Amino acid sequence: MPHHLPIIMGDTVKAMQAFDRHMPQEVPRIALVDTFKDEAEESLNVARSLREKLRGVRMDTPSERGGVTPDLVKEVRARLDLAGFRHVEIIVSGGFTPEKIAAFVEAGAPVSTFGVDTYIACASPIPYSVDIHEIDGRPIARRGRIPGVTPNPRLGRVM
Repeated sequence: MPHHLPIIMGDTVKAMQAFDRHMPQEVPRIALVDTFKDEAEESLNVARSLREKLRGVRMDTPSERGGVTPDLVKEVRARLDLAGFRHVEIIVSGGFTPEKIAAFVEAGAPVSTFGVDTYIACASPIPYSVDIHEIDGRPIARRGRIPGVTPNPRLGRVM
């Protein structure tokens, strides 16, 4: 699930409920949990909504908010476990390299899957992200990003 779905729907739980309703059951239910609220809070909210259907939560916290850290993963795992959601896996992504993965493993971060994105590209990657900053004239953005149009003299309006 990309950040765009909760942003467009205005709520991570509503986005996951829609995903659950419309996607085939064989597609794993993995919720992105850093869009609007604290990662632990969003993880618990989605887990309470989907219960056993939820396979995992993914954290892709932007560097502006400190990024994904071993301590953040440990906190989310502990809170999910205390609430009875031991089955929920934790997936992390956003700037992971072999060195960063090794640091997480060494720190004992309970990660099920590491997303390595641009690290494995064949060509030299040009890292960028595409974020929604406004919907129908209303400023909105994921945590760590500034809502509203970002002026850039190098860009021209397309629509």
